[in-house]
Amino acid sequence: MNYNKICEIFRSLALASGEVIMDVYNSSKLEVLLKSDDSPVTLADKKADEVISNGLKKNFPEIPVITEENVKSHDLNASVFFIVDPLDGTKEFIKRRRDFTVNIALVAHGEPIRGIVYAPARQRLFYTDEIGEAVEEMADFSVSKMGLIKKIKTAFSDNTALKVVASKSHRDKKTDEYISKYNYKELVSAGSSLKFCLIAAGEADLYPRFGPTMEWDTAAGHAVLSAAGGIVLQMENKQPLKYGKPNYKNPFFIASSENVILI
Repeated sequence: MNYNKICEIFRSLALASGEVIMDVYNSSKLEVLLKSDDSPVTLADKKADEVISNGLKKNFPEIPVITEENVKSHDLNASVFFIVDPLDGTKEFIKRRRDFTVNIALVAHGEPIRGIVYAPARQRLFYTDEIGEAVEEMADFSVSKMGLIKKIKTAFSDNTALKVVASKSHRDKKTDEYISKYNYKELVSAGSSLKFCLIAAGEADLYPRFGPTMEWDTAAGHAVLSAAGGIVLQMENKQPLKYGKPNYKNPFFIASSENVILI
């Protein structure tokens, strides 16, 4: 598999879709529709989905593309596939908060092996490079020219003073009760897949998730975190979170740096 090309195309599509998203974000009118499951969708979701889906299909016609907006039309049995959330954190986007991201990942045999997470409003760009290492590219970003690259790695966490990151829109009592079992010095709220990337960059240690998520919500951030030395485990049995499940629904999970003592 041509990982150089995958890295290049992921980057260009993430940046291009980010431009489309920010055009809608900065417009005077933001139309919000409801999907069949009552979750919100905007013009930005649809435009970004079109940019990424068309780009992946053009460059990698042999690999199935699964996206949040077009999941029903795809083969559920593929062992290698792209999985995309063109706008992760739609609720944050609608509320004009900046914690929304573009997520693109490559899954092989149940594991997300390459991924990119772009937060256009926060100007942060995380991805796995051509050899599978986790990096953050520094702004300003250009599709035609790569900027300064910094390798990232999870922190060596202090289990007596953890930094915990939790969801802004999906925080609940169960999450708070779980977090209270740890010795933590700081609790930060963040939206979308940025939570994985904050751990990958050593800016947080632990992210528990008890709310519902789908594979396209987590695959790209999972890939970046794994490449940076972190782990993503199922909450119930502490086994690795896997991909390509029949309904793409994730169980509750916990993401962390490698040396956090999980409860």
